[in-house]
Amino acid sequence: MAQLRSRSIALPAIVDLDALDPIRDGLIDAIESGPVTIKAGAIERVATNALFMLLSAAETARRNNFTFSVTEPSEAFRSAVSRLGLGARFAAIMEG
Repeated sequence: MAQLRSRSIALPAIVDLDALDPIRDGLIDAIESGPVTIKAGAIERVATNALFMLLSAAETARRNNFTFSVTEPSEAFRSAVSRLGLGARFAAIMEG
């Protein structure tokens, strides 16, 4: 049986369309191998697509029976989530 690996991914200050591909690639690997923690404290600006990508990754992790959490979200991250009306969707995965 494969050993589960807990993964932590720190998001950069600017999570725009140019940053999505490497983040997505890291998420794909992480959600297949075990629990995932997303560190969102450094975010100064986040694209709408990035938020939806995180929600999709959280759902995939859930289907794989792994935990997925967004820790210490910055004020910019929280503001973007709120502005887009995604607070209820993120409430289950946001910590701190």
